[in-house]
Amino acid sequence: MKVNTSKSKNAESFYIKQSYIDGNGKSTSRTIRKLGTLNELLVEHGPTRDDVMAWAKEQARIETEKYELEKETLSIPVVFHPNRKIPYGERRCFDGGYLFLQTIYYELGMDRICRKIRNRHHYEYDLNAILSDLIYTRVLEPGSKRSSYAAAKKFLEPPTYEQHDIYRALSVLASECDLIQSEVYKNSKSVINRNDHILYYDCTNYYFEIEQEEGDKKYGKSKEHRPNPIIQMGLFTDGDGIPLAFSTFPGNQNEQKSLEPLEQKVIGEFGCEKFIFCSDSGLGSENNRLLNHTGNRAYIVTQSIKKLAAEYREAALNRKGFQRLSDNRLVDLDQLDEKDYEELFYKEEPYSTKKLENRLLITYSPKYAAYQKEIRTKQVDRALHMLKDGNHKKTSKNPNDPARFIDKAAVTKDGEKADILYFLDESKIAEEERYDGLYAVCTDLFDDNPADLLKVSEGRWQIEACFRIMKTDFEARPVYVRREDCIEAHFLICFLSLLVYRLLEKKLGGTYTCCEILDTLRSFKLADVQGQGFMPVYEVTELTDRLHELLGFATDYEFLTKSRMKTIEKLSKQR
Repeated sequence: MKVNTSKSKNAESFYIKQSYIDGNGKSTSRTIRKLGTLNELLVEHGPTRDDVMAWAKEQARIETEKYELEKETLSIPVVFHPNRKIPYGERRCFDGGYLFLQTIYYELGMDRICRKIRNRHHYEYDLNAILSDLIYTRVLEPGSKRSSYAAAKKFLEPPTYEQHDIYRALSVLASECDLIQSEVYKNSKSVINRNDHILYYDCTNYYFEIEQEEGDKKYGKSKEHRPNPIIQMGLFTDGDGIPLAFSTFPGNQNEQKSLEPLEQKVIGEFGCEKFIFCSDSGLGSENNRLLNHTGNRAYIVTQSIKKLAAEYREAALNRKGFQRLSDNRLVDLDQLDEKDYEELFYKEEPYSTKKLENRLLITYSPKYAAYQKEIRTKQVDRALHMLKDGNHKKTSKNPNDPARFIDKAAVTKDGEKADILYFLDESKIAEEERYDGLYAVCTDLFDDNPADLLKVSEGRWQIEACFRIMKTDFEARPVYVRREDCIEAHFLICFLSLLVYRLLEKKLGGTYTCCEILDTLRSFKLADVQGQGFMPVYEVTELTDRLHELLGFATDYEFLTKSRMKTIEKLSKQR
Protein backbone atom coordinates (compact mmCIF):
# COMPACT_ATOMS: atom_id res chain seq x y z
CA MET A 1 0.00 0.00 0.00
CA LYS A 2 1.16 3.51 -0.70
CA VAL A 3 0.21 7.17 -0.10
CA ASN A 4 -1.62 8.91 -2.91
CA THR A 5 -2.54 12.61 -3.10
CA SER A 6 -5.03 14.55 -5.21
CA LYS A 7 -5.20 18.29 -5.64
CA SER A 8 -8.25 20.40 -6.25
CA LYS A 9 -8.69 24.16 -6.57
CA ASN A 10 -9.00 24.67 -2.81
CA ALA A 11 -7.32 21.67 -1.14
CA GLU A 12 -4.85 18.78 -1.34
CA SER A 13 -6.17 15.45 -0.05
CA PHE A 14 -4.17 12.39 1.20
CA TYR A 15 -5.28 8.74 0.64
CA ILE A 16 -3.92 5.25 1.24
CA LYS A 17 -4.37 3.11 -1.87
CA GLN A 18 -3.79 -0.57 -2.59
CA SER A 19 -2.74 -2.05 -5.93
CA TYR A 20 -4.20 -5.41 -6.94
CA ILE A 21 -5.05 -7.63 -9.92
CA ASP A 22 -8.74 -7.72 -10.78
CA GLY A 23 -10.74 -10.71 -12.02
CA ASN A 24 -9.75 -10.00 -15.61
CA GLY A 25 -6.06 -10.08 -14.79
CA LYS A 26 -5.62 -6.30 -15.08
CA SER A 27 -3.70 -4.18 -12.60
CA THR A 28 -5.81 -1.59 -10.80
CA SER A 29 -6.06 0.11 -7.37
CA ARG A 30 -8.60 0.95 -4.70
CA THR A 31 -8.80 3.46 -1.86
CA ILE A 32 -8.35 1.87 1.54
CA ARG A 33 -8.54 4.98 3.71
CA LYS A 34 -8.91 8.75 3.33
CA LEU A 35 -6.51 10.52 5.68
CA GLY A 36 -7.79 14.10 5.19
CA THR A 37 -6.78 17.34 3.57
CA LEU A 38 -3.37 18.95 4.01
CA ASN A 39 -4.82 21.84 6.06
CA GLU A 40 -6.58 19.41 8.41
CA LEU A 41 -3.49 17.23 8.86
CA LEU A 42 -1.10 20.14 9.44
CA VAL A 43 -2.89 20.87 12.72
CA GLU A 44 -1.96 17.53 14.29
CA HIS A 45 0.94 16.30 12.18
CA GLY A 46 2.61 19.53 10.96
CA PRO A 47 4.09 22.01 10.94
CA THR A 48 5.23 21.26 7.35
CA ARG A 49 3.90 19.22 4.41
CA ASP A 50 6.96 16.89 4.71
CA ASP A 51 5.91 16.09 8.29
CA VAL A 52 2.40 15.24 7.08
CA MET A 53 3.79 13.03 4.28
CA ALA A 54 6.04 11.17 6.74
CA TRP A 55 3.06 10.51 9.00
CA ALA A 56 0.96 9.37 6.02
CA LYS A 57 3.64 6.89 4.90
CA GLU A 58 3.76 5.44 8.42
CA GLN A 59 -0.03 4.97 8.26
CA ALA A 60 0.37 3.17 4.93
CA ARG A 61 2.95 0.87 6.52
CA ILE A 62 0.57 0.10 9.40
CA GLU A 63 -2.26 -0.64 6.96
CA THR A 64 0.05 -2.95 4.98
CA GLU A 65 1.00 -4.91 8.11
CA LYS A 66 -2.66 -5.13 9.10
CA TYR A 67 -3.58 -6.45 5.65
CA GLU A 68 -0.79 -9.04 5.67
CA LEU A 69 -1.85 -10.22 9.14
CA GLU A 70 -5.44 -10.58 7.96
CA LYS A 71 -4.22 -12.61 4.98
CA GLU A 72 -2.27 -14.92 7.30
CA THR A 73 -5.31 -15.59 9.48
CA LEU A 74 -7.78 -15.72 6.62
CA SER A 75 -9.97 -18.84 6.47
CA ILE A 76 -10.63 -20.05 2.94
CA PRO A 77 -13.83 -22.10 2.53
CA VAL A 78 -13.49 -25.00 0.09
CA VAL A 79 -16.53 -26.89 -1.21
CA PHE A 80 -16.17 -30.51 -2.37
CA HIS A 81 -18.84 -32.34 -4.36
CA PRO A 82 -19.04 -36.09 -3.63
CA ASN A 83 -20.83 -36.74 -6.93
CA ARG A 84 -18.50 -34.71 -9.15
CA LYS A 85 -15.73 -36.67 -10.88
CA ILE A 86 -12.16 -35.45 -11.24
CA PRO A 87 -11.50 -34.05 -14.73
CA TYR A 88 -9.51 -36.34 -17.01
CA GLY A 89 -5.75 -35.60 -17.12
CA GLU A 90 -5.82 -32.99 -14.35
CA ARG A 91 -2.76 -33.10 -12.06
CA ARG A 92 -3.64 -32.75 -8.38
CA CYS A 93 -0.32 -33.59 -6.65
CA PHE A 94 2.99 -31.81 -7.17
CA ASP A 95 6.59 -32.37 -6.05
CA GLY A 96 8.06 -29.52 -4.00
CA GLY A 97 11.37 -31.00 -2.76
CA TYR A 98 13.21 -29.41 -5.67
CA LEU A 99 12.67 -25.96 -4.08
CA PHE A 100 15.41 -26.66 -1.54
CA LEU A 101 17.81 -27.85 -4.24
CA GLN A 102 16.85 -24.82 -6.32
CA THR A 103 18.06 -22.51 -3.57
CA ILE A 104 21.54 -24.08 -3.68
CA TYR A 105 21.50 -24.10 -7.51
CA TYR A 106 20.95 -20.34 -7.66
CA GLU A 107 23.38 -19.65 -4.81
CA LEU A 108 26.01 -21.35 -7.00
CA GLY A 109 25.14 -18.91 -9.77
CA MET A 110 24.46 -21.65 -12.31
CA ASP A 111 21.89 -19.42 -14.02
CA ARG A 112 24.64 -16.86 -14.65
CA ILE A 113 26.91 -19.59 -16.00
CA CYS A 114 24.16 -20.66 -18.41
CA ARG A 115 23.81 -17.08 -19.62
CA LYS A 116 27.56 -16.94 -20.22
CA ILE A 117 27.37 -20.17 -22.23
CA ARG A 118 24.47 -18.78 -24.26
CA ASN A 119 26.71 -15.99 -25.51
CA ARG A 120 29.11 -18.61 -26.94
CA HIS A 121 26.51 -20.78 -28.71
CA HIS A 122 23.40 -20.41 -30.83
CA TYR A 123 20.28 -22.16 -29.55
CA GLU A 124 16.66 -21.28 -28.78
CA TYR A 125 15.92 -23.46 -25.75
CA ASP A 126 16.34 -22.45 -22.08
CA LEU A 127 19.60 -24.11 -21.02
CA ASN A 128 19.19 -22.98 -17.40
CA ALA A 129 15.75 -24.62 -17.11
CA ILE A 130 17.02 -27.86 -18.67
CA LEU A 131 20.18 -28.09 -16.56
CA SER A 132 18.36 -27.28 -13.32
CA ASP A 133 15.62 -29.84 -13.96
CA LEU A 134 18.18 -32.53 -14.83
CA ILE A 135 19.99 -31.85 -11.55
CA TYR A 136 16.81 -31.84 -9.45
CA THR A 137 15.48 -35.05 -10.99
CA ARG A 138 18.86 -36.79 -10.62
CA VAL A 139 18.55 -36.23 -6.86
CA LEU A 140 14.81 -36.74 -6.46
CA GLU A 141 13.86 -39.31 -9.08
CA PRO A 142 16.96 -40.57 -10.97
CA GLY A 143 16.56 -42.26 -14.32
CA SER A 144 17.09 -41.75 -18.04
CA LYS A 145 16.83 -38.32 -19.63
CA ARG A 146 13.37 -39.24 -20.90
CA SER A 147 12.15 -40.24 -17.45
CA SER A 148 13.77 -37.09 -16.00
CA TYR A 149 11.62 -35.00 -18.33
CA ALA A 150 8.51 -36.87 -17.15
CA ALA A 151 9.55 -36.40 -13.49
CA ALA A 152 10.09 -32.66 -13.98
CA LYS A 153 6.49 -32.33 -15.19
CA LYS A 154 5.41 -33.11 -11.61
CA PHE A 155 7.19 -30.05 -10.23
CA LEU A 156 5.30 -26.93 -9.16
CA GLU A 157 7.14 -25.22 -12.04
CA PRO A 158 6.89 -27.74 -14.92
CA PRO A 159 9.18 -27.60 -17.99
CA THR A 160 8.47 -25.01 -20.67
CA TYR A 161 10.86 -26.74 -23.11
CA GLU A 162 10.41 -29.92 -25.14
CA GLN A 163 11.97 -33.32 -24.54
CA HIS A 164 14.14 -33.15 -27.67
CA ASP A 165 15.70 -29.92 -26.34
CA ILE A 166 17.33 -31.96 -23.56
CA TYR A 167 19.41 -34.02 -25.98
CA ARG A 168 20.49 -30.91 -27.85
CA ALA A 169 21.49 -29.27 -24.58
CA LEU A 170 23.66 -32.26 -23.63
CA SER A 171 26.08 -31.48 -26.46
CA VAL A 172 26.44 -27.87 -25.29
CA LEU A 173 26.96 -28.94 -21.67
CA ALA A 174 29.66 -31.41 -22.72
CA SER A 175 31.54 -28.77 -24.73
CA GLU A 176 31.50 -26.39 -21.74
CA CYS A 177 32.24 -29.00 -19.07
CA ASP A 178 35.55 -27.45 -17.96
CA LEU A 179 34.10 -23.93 -17.82
CA ILE A 180 31.13 -25.05 -15.75
CA GLN A 181 33.34 -26.88 -13.25
CA SER A 182 35.73 -23.96 -12.73
CA GLU A 183 32.94 -21.35 -12.50
CA VAL A 184 30.91 -23.43 -10.05
CA TYR A 185 33.98 -23.93 -7.87
CA LYS A 186 34.66 -20.18 -7.73
CA ASN A 187 30.99 -19.41 -7.01
CA SER A 188 30.82 -22.08 -4.29
CA LYS A 189 33.27 -20.08 -2.20
CA SER A 190 30.50 -17.55 -1.56
CA VAL A 191 28.19 -20.34 -0.37
CA ILE A 192 30.56 -22.03 2.13
CA ASN A 193 34.19 -21.81 3.16
CA ARG A 194 35.94 -24.37 0.92
CA ASN A 195 38.59 -26.45 2.67
CA ASP A 196 40.73 -26.63 -0.46
CA HIS A 197 44.03 -26.94 1.40
CA ILE A 198 43.40 -30.69 1.40
CA LEU A 199 42.34 -32.45 -1.81
CA TYR A 200 41.23 -36.09 -1.90
CA TYR A 201 41.46 -37.99 -5.16
CA ASP A 202 40.04 -41.35 -6.16
CA CYS A 203 38.72 -43.20 -9.20
CA THR A 204 35.75 -45.41 -9.93
CA ASN A 205 34.06 -46.75 -13.05
CA TYR A 206 30.57 -47.05 -14.49
CA TYR A 207 29.24 -49.82 -16.68
CA PHE A 208 27.14 -49.71 -19.84
CA GLU A 209 24.59 -52.36 -20.71
CA ILE A 210 26.26 -53.13 -24.03
CA GLU A 211 28.31 -56.08 -25.23
CA GLN A 212 30.89 -54.45 -27.52
CA GLU A 213 33.49 -51.78 -26.91
CA GLU A 214 32.76 -48.39 -28.43
CA GLY A 215 34.75 -45.16 -28.14
CA ASP A 216 35.94 -44.71 -24.54
CA LYS A 217 33.64 -47.53 -23.41
CA LYS A 218 36.28 -50.23 -22.99
CA TYR A 219 36.62 -53.53 -21.19
CA GLY A 220 38.49 -52.98 -17.94
CA LYS A 221 38.62 -53.97 -14.31
CA SER A 222 35.09 -53.20 -13.14
CA LYS A 223 34.69 -52.14 -9.51
CA GLU A 224 31.47 -54.15 -9.51
CA HIS A 225 33.00 -57.19 -11.24
CA ARG A 226 30.71 -56.82 -14.26
CA PRO A 227 31.65 -58.08 -17.73
CA ASN A 228 30.32 -54.95 -19.50
CA PRO A 229 32.43 -52.17 -21.06
CA ILE A 230 33.12 -49.33 -18.63
CA ILE A 231 34.12 -45.68 -18.48
CA GLN A 232 36.27 -44.45 -15.60
CA MET A 233 35.91 -41.29 -13.53
CA GLY A 234 38.52 -39.45 -11.50
CA LEU A 235 37.14 -37.20 -8.75
CA PHE A 236 38.69 -34.50 -6.57
CA THR A 237 36.93 -33.43 -3.37
CA ASP A 238 38.06 -30.87 -0.83
CA GLY A 239 38.91 -31.66 2.78
CA ASP A 240 35.22 -31.63 3.75
CA GLY A 241 34.19 -34.07 1.04
CA ILE A 242 32.62 -31.39 -1.20
CA PRO A 243 33.15 -32.25 -4.92
CA LEU A 244 35.70 -30.03 -6.63
CA ALA A 245 36.44 -31.43 -10.12
CA PHE A 246 36.11 -34.60 -12.17
CA SER A 247 37.27 -36.12 -15.43
CA THR A 248 36.41 -39.23 -17.43
CA PHE A 249 38.81 -41.55 -19.27
CA PRO A 250 38.67 -44.87 -21.14
CA GLY A 251 37.81 -48.03 -19.26
CA ASN A 252 41.07 -49.77 -20.18
CA GLN A 253 43.39 -46.92 -19.09
CA ASN A 254 45.61 -47.19 -16.02
CA GLU A 255 43.89 -44.99 -13.42
CA GLN A 256 47.22 -43.70 -12.09
CA LYS A 257 47.69 -41.74 -15.32
CA SER A 258 44.39 -39.92 -14.82
CA LEU A 259 45.69 -37.77 -11.95
CA GLU A 260 48.08 -35.38 -13.68
CA PRO A 261 45.72 -33.94 -16.36
CA LEU A 262 42.95 -33.26 -13.86
CA GLU A 263 45.34 -31.88 -11.25
CA GLN A 264 46.87 -29.48 -13.79
CA LYS A 265 43.34 -28.27 -14.60
CA VAL A 266 42.63 -27.69 -10.90
CA ILE A 267 45.87 -25.74 -10.54
CA GLY A 268 45.55 -23.72 -13.76
CA GLU A 269 41.82 -23.08 -14.13
CA PHE A 270 40.67 -23.24 -10.50
CA GLY A 271 43.60 -21.37 -8.99
CA CYS A 272 44.27 -24.09 -6.38
CA GLU A 273 48.05 -24.04 -6.08
CA LYS A 274 48.71 -24.89 -2.45
CA PHE A 275 47.25 -28.14 -1.14
CA ILE A 276 47.96 -31.55 0.36
CA PHE A 277 47.19 -34.38 -2.06
CA CYS A 278 45.64 -37.42 -0.38
CA SER A 279 44.76 -40.75 -1.97
CA ASP A 280 44.89 -44.49 -1.43
CA SER A 281 47.89 -46.64 -2.29
CA GLY A 282 46.44 -47.58 -5.69
CA LEU A 283 46.79 -43.95 -6.85
CA GLY A 284 49.80 -43.10 -4.71
CA SER A 285 52.47 -44.27 -7.15
CA GLU A 286 55.93 -42.80 -6.94
CA ASN A 287 55.28 -40.63 -10.01
CA ASN A 288 52.08 -39.23 -8.46
CA ARG A 289 53.91 -38.55 -5.22
CA LEU A 290 56.68 -36.82 -7.16
CA LEU A 291 54.04 -34.72 -8.98
CA ASN A 292 52.88 -33.39 -5.60
CA HIS A 293 56.34 -32.98 -4.12
CA THR A 294 56.87 -29.70 -5.98
CA GLY A 295 55.84 -26.10 -5.47
CA ASN A 296 53.40 -25.55 -2.63
CA ARG A 297 52.02 -29.09 -2.75
CA ALA A 298 52.60 -32.10 -0.52
CA TYR A 299 51.16 -35.60 -0.29
CA ILE A 300 49.71 -38.04 2.23
CA VAL A 301 48.98 -41.45 0.72
CA THR A 302 48.31 -44.86 2.18
CA GLN A 303 51.04 -47.46 1.77
CA SER A 304 50.58 -51.22 1.42
CA ILE A 305 52.88 -52.85 3.97
CA LYS A 306 52.89 -56.08 1.97
CA LYS A 307 54.28 -54.24 -1.07
CA LEU A 308 57.18 -52.65 0.81
CA ALA A 309 60.67 -53.90 0.11
CA ALA A 310 61.69 -56.70 2.50
CA GLU A 311 63.84 -54.40 4.65
CA TYR A 312 61.07 -51.86 5.24
CA ARG A 313 58.38 -54.53 5.55
CA GLU A 314 60.17 -56.31 8.38
CA ALA A 315 60.76 -53.00 10.17
CA ALA A 316 57.04 -52.21 9.90
CA LEU A 317 56.06 -55.66 11.22
CA ASN A 318 58.38 -55.37 14.20
CA ARG A 319 56.02 -54.95 17.17
CA LYS A 320 58.59 -52.97 19.18
CA GLY A 321 59.00 -49.19 19.19
CA PHE A 322 55.32 -48.19 18.95
CA GLN A 323 53.92 -45.14 20.78
CA ARG A 324 50.43 -44.49 22.06
CA LEU A 325 48.98 -41.69 19.90
CA SER A 326 47.16 -40.03 22.81
CA ASP A 327 50.26 -39.47 24.98
CA ASN A 328 53.27 -40.66 22.90
CA ARG A 329 54.27 -43.24 25.54
CA LEU A 330 56.32 -46.17 24.28
CA VAL A 331 54.50 -49.52 24.33
CA ASP A 332 55.11 -53.15 23.43
CA LEU A 333 52.25 -54.38 21.26
CA ASP A 334 52.56 -57.87 22.74
CA GLN A 335 51.91 -56.47 26.24
CA LEU A 336 48.63 -54.62 25.53
CA ASP A 337 45.53 -55.41 27.60
CA GLU A 338 41.77 -54.76 27.37
CA LYS A 339 41.96 -51.09 28.34
CA ASP A 340 44.02 -50.45 25.19
CA TYR A 341 41.32 -51.84 22.89
CA GLU A 342 40.12 -48.41 21.66
CA GLU A 343 43.60 -46.84 21.51
CA LEU A 344 45.70 -46.20 18.41
CA PHE A 345 49.47 -46.76 18.34
CA TYR A 346 52.08 -45.64 15.82
CA LYS A 347 55.74 -45.60 14.97
CA GLU A 348 57.83 -43.86 12.33
CA GLU A 349 60.35 -45.45 9.99
CA PRO A 350 62.58 -43.89 7.31
CA TYR A 351 61.51 -44.93 3.83
CA SER A 352 63.49 -44.23 0.65
CA THR A 353 62.45 -44.97 -2.93
CA LYS A 354 64.35 -44.36 -6.15
CA LYS A 355 63.24 -40.73 -6.44
CA LEU A 356 61.97 -39.70 -2.98
CA GLU A 357 62.73 -39.63 0.69
CA ASN A 358 59.49 -40.40 2.56
CA ARG A 359 58.18 -40.41 6.08
CA LEU A 360 56.47 -43.73 6.84
CA LEU A 361 53.90 -43.87 9.65
CA ILE A 362 52.83 -47.36 10.72
CA THR A 363 49.74 -47.53 12.93
CA TYR A 364 48.28 -50.38 14.97
CA SER A 365 44.69 -50.63 16.20
CA PRO A 366 43.73 -53.49 18.57
CA LYS A 367 40.09 -53.00 17.58
CA TYR A 368 40.91 -53.32 13.89
CA ALA A 369 43.12 -56.33 14.61
CA ALA A 370 40.23 -58.08 16.40
CA TYR A 371 37.93 -57.33 13.47
CA GLN A 372 40.39 -58.78 10.93
CA LYS A 373 40.91 -61.86 13.11
CA GLU A 374 37.15 -62.45 13.34
CA ILE A 375 36.75 -62.21 9.56
CA ARG A 376 39.67 -64.55 8.91
CA THR A 377 38.38 -67.12 11.43
CA LYS A 378 35.13 -67.34 9.47
CA GLN A 379 37.08 -67.66 6.22
CA VAL A 380 39.19 -70.49 7.68
CA ASP A 381 35.99 -72.29 8.74
CA ARG A 382 34.72 -71.98 5.18
CA ALA A 383 38.03 -73.33 3.87
CA LEU A 384 37.66 -76.38 6.14
CA HIS A 385 34.16 -76.97 4.76
CA MET A 386 35.56 -76.71 1.23
CA LEU A 387 38.15 -79.39 2.06
CA LYS A 388 35.45 -81.58 3.53
CA ASP A 389 33.24 -81.19 0.42
CA GLY A 390 36.13 -81.66 -1.99
CA ASN A 391 35.68 -78.17 -3.49
CA HIS A 392 39.10 -76.52 -3.89
CA LYS A 393 38.42 -74.04 -6.66
CA LYS A 394 40.05 -70.63 -6.16
CA THR A 395 38.61 -67.29 -7.31
CA SER A 396 41.61 -65.32 -8.51
CA LYS A 397 39.68 -62.00 -8.58
CA ASN A 398 38.70 -62.16 -4.93
CA PRO A 399 41.55 -61.48 -2.45
CA ASN A 400 39.32 -62.68 0.42
CA ASP A 401 38.60 -66.05 -1.15
CA PRO A 402 38.76 -68.73 1.62
CA ALA A 403 40.43 -71.08 -0.89
CA ARG A 404 43.65 -69.05 -0.52
CA PHE A 405 44.27 -70.99 2.70
CA ILE A 406 44.11 -74.31 0.86
CA ASP A 407 47.34 -75.77 -0.54
CA LYS A 408 48.16 -79.02 -2.26
CA ALA A 409 51.00 -81.50 -2.37
CA ALA A 410 51.76 -84.52 -4.58
CA VAL A 411 52.04 -87.80 -2.61
CA THR A 412 53.45 -90.82 -4.43
CA LYS A 413 54.92 -94.23 -3.89
CA ASP A 414 57.83 -95.47 -5.92
CA GLY A 415 56.71 -96.25 -9.42
CA GLU A 416 53.12 -95.24 -8.80
CA LYS A 417 51.04 -92.33 -10.09
CA ALA A 418 51.09 -89.28 -7.77
CA ASP A 419 47.98 -88.47 -5.72
CA ILE A 420 47.10 -84.79 -4.97
CA LEU A 421 46.58 -84.06 -1.29
CA TYR A 422 44.75 -80.84 -0.34
CA PHE A 423 45.30 -79.40 3.13
CA LEU A 424 44.85 -76.26 5.23
CA ASP A 425 48.03 -74.19 4.98
CA GLU A 426 48.67 -73.00 8.55
CA SER A 427 51.73 -71.02 7.45
CA LYS A 428 49.59 -68.74 5.21
CA ILE A 429 47.21 -68.12 8.10
CA ALA A 430 50.10 -67.26 10.41
CA GLU A 431 51.62 -64.94 7.80
CA GLU A 432 48.35 -63.00 7.44
CA GLU A 433 48.06 -62.70 11.22
CA ARG A 434 51.27 -60.66 11.27
CA TYR A 435 49.48 -57.81 9.44
CA ASP A 436 46.40 -57.70 11.70
CA GLY A 437 45.61 -54.19 12.90
CA LEU A 438 48.44 -52.58 10.92
CA TYR A 439 48.03 -49.65 8.54
CA ALA A 440 50.67 -47.43 6.92
CA VAL A 441 50.73 -43.85 5.64
CA CYS A 442 53.48 -42.31 3.51
CA THR A 443 54.09 -38.54 3.34
CA ASP A 444 56.68 -35.85 2.61
CA LEU A 445 55.51 -33.71 5.55
CA PHE A 446 58.37 -34.42 7.93
CA ASP A 447 57.54 -31.81 10.58
CA ASP A 448 53.80 -32.29 11.01
CA ASN A 449 52.22 -33.95 14.02
CA PRO A 450 51.46 -37.66 13.39
CA ALA A 451 47.92 -37.26 14.76
CA ASP A 452 47.19 -34.48 12.22
CA LEU A 453 48.57 -36.54 9.34
CA LEU A 454 46.52 -39.59 10.29
CA LYS A 455 43.38 -37.48 10.66
CA VAL A 456 43.78 -36.21 7.09
CA SER A 457 44.30 -39.74 5.80
CA GLU A 458 41.21 -41.00 7.63
CA GLY A 459 39.12 -38.38 5.82
CA ARG A 460 39.36 -40.39 2.59
CA TRP A 461 36.08 -42.09 3.54
CA GLN A 462 34.30 -38.93 2.35
CA ILE A 463 35.23 -39.44 -1.30
CA GLU A 464 34.09 -43.07 -1.03
CA ALA A 465 30.79 -41.74 0.30
CA CYS A 466 30.52 -39.46 -2.76
CA PHE A 467 30.91 -42.43 -5.11
CA ARG A 468 28.33 -44.41 -3.14
CA ILE A 469 25.81 -41.56 -3.35
CA MET A 470 26.34 -41.15 -7.09
CA LYS A 471 26.11 -44.86 -7.86
CA THR A 472 23.44 -45.96 -5.40
CA ASP A 473 21.27 -42.96 -4.54
CA PHE A 474 21.61 -41.03 -7.81
CA GLU A 475 21.74 -44.18 -9.98
CA ALA A 476 24.54 -42.85 -12.19
CA ARG A 477 24.89 -46.32 -13.71
CA PRO A 478 24.06 -48.03 -15.93
CA VAL A 479 24.54 -45.17 -18.38
CA TYR A 480 21.75 -44.98 -20.98
CA VAL A 481 23.23 -42.46 -23.45
CA ARG A 482 25.65 -43.60 -26.18
CA ARG A 483 27.35 -40.60 -27.80
CA GLU A 484 30.64 -39.42 -26.27
CA ASP A 485 29.39 -35.87 -25.70
CA CYS A 486 26.16 -37.09 -24.09
CA ILE A 487 28.15 -39.38 -21.79
CA GLU A 488 30.34 -36.45 -20.71
CA ALA A 489 27.21 -34.35 -20.07
CA HIS A 490 25.63 -37.21 -18.09
CA PHE A 491 28.57 -37.35 -15.69
CA LEU A 492 28.65 -33.55 -15.46
CA ILE A 493 25.01 -33.61 -14.33
CA CYS A 494 25.78 -36.34 -11.79
CA PHE A 495 28.75 -34.29 -10.52
CA LEU A 496 26.69 -31.09 -10.19
CA SER A 497 23.87 -33.01 -8.51
CA LEU A 498 26.35 -34.39 -6.00
CA LEU A 499 27.75 -30.90 -5.39
CA VAL A 500 24.29 -29.39 -4.80
CA TYR A 501 23.32 -32.23 -2.47
CA ARG A 502 26.59 -32.13 -0.49
CA LEU A 503 26.28 -28.36 -0.01
CA LEU A 504 22.74 -28.83 1.32
CA GLU A 505 24.03 -31.59 3.59
CA LYS A 506 26.82 -29.28 4.78
CA LYS A 507 24.33 -26.48 5.55
CA LEU A 508 22.38 -28.96 7.69
CA GLY A 509 25.50 -29.46 9.79
CA GLY A 510 26.03 -33.15 9.01
CA THR A 511 23.40 -34.13 11.60
CA TYR A 512 21.20 -36.10 9.18
CA THR A 513 21.96 -39.19 7.13
CA CYS A 514 21.79 -39.28 3.35
CA CYS A 515 18.71 -41.52 3.53
CA GLU A 516 16.91 -39.12 5.89
CA ILE A 517 17.58 -36.10 3.68
CA LEU A 518 16.68 -37.80 0.39
CA ASP A 519 13.56 -39.45 1.83
CA THR A 520 12.38 -36.06 3.11
CA LEU A 521 13.02 -34.28 -0.19
CA ARG A 522 11.41 -37.04 -2.24
CA SER A 523 8.28 -37.15 -0.08
CA PHE A 524 7.78 -33.37 -0.18
CA LYS A 525 4.36 -33.31 -1.90
CA LEU A 526 1.77 -30.56 -2.23
CA ALA A 527 -1.83 -31.14 -3.33
CA ASP A 528 -3.69 -28.64 -5.48
CA VAL A 529 -7.02 -27.62 -3.88
CA GLN A 530 -9.53 -26.68 -6.59
CA GLY A 531 -7.08 -24.26 -8.18
CA GLN A 532 -7.17 -21.95 -5.12
CA GLY A 533 -3.86 -23.02 -3.62
CA PHE A 534 -1.92 -25.94 -2.21
CA MET A 535 -2.20 -28.18 0.81
CA PRO A 536 1.06 -29.79 2.06
CA VAL A 537 0.72 -33.58 2.29
CA TYR A 538 4.17 -34.38 3.66
CA GLU A 539 5.14 -35.22 7.23
CA VAL A 540 6.40 -32.22 9.20
CA THR A 541 9.56 -33.15 11.11
CA GLU A 542 12.56 -31.49 12.70
CA LEU A 543 14.35 -31.90 9.37
CA THR A 544 11.63 -30.04 7.41
CA ASP A 545 11.77 -27.27 10.03
CA ARG A 546 15.55 -27.11 9.63
CA LEU A 547 15.29 -26.97 5.83
CA HIS A 548 12.78 -24.12 5.99
CA GLU A 549 14.91 -22.25 8.52
CA LEU A 550 18.09 -22.55 6.45
CA LEU A 551 16.60 -21.58 3.11
CA GLY A 552 14.39 -18.71 4.24
CA PHE A 553 10.87 -19.83 3.35
CA ALA A 554 8.18 -22.02 4.88
CA THR A 555 5.59 -24.33 3.33
CA ASP A 556 4.35 -26.10 6.46
CA TYR A 557 0.98 -24.33 6.68
CA GLU A 558 -2.42 -25.98 6.37
CA PHE A 559 -3.03 -24.07 3.18
CA LEU A 560 -0.81 -22.07 0.83
CA THR A 561 -2.45 -19.60 -1.52
CA LYS A 562 -1.20 -19.49 -5.09
CA SER A 563 0.25 -16.02 -4.54
CA ARG A 564 2.19 -17.22 -1.50
CA MET A 565 3.51 -20.22 -3.45
CA LYS A 566 4.67 -17.89 -6.22
CA THR A 567 6.51 -15.86 -3.59
CA ILE A 568 8.18 -19.03 -2.27
CA GLU A 569 9.25 -20.00 -5.79
CA LYS A 570 10.83 -16.56 -6.24
CA LEU A 571 12.57 -16.79 -2.86
CA SER A 572 14.11 -20.12 -3.82
CA LYS A 573 15.79 -18.40 -6.80
CA GLN A 574 17.29 -15.51 -4.84
CA ARG A 575 20.97 -15.53 -3.93
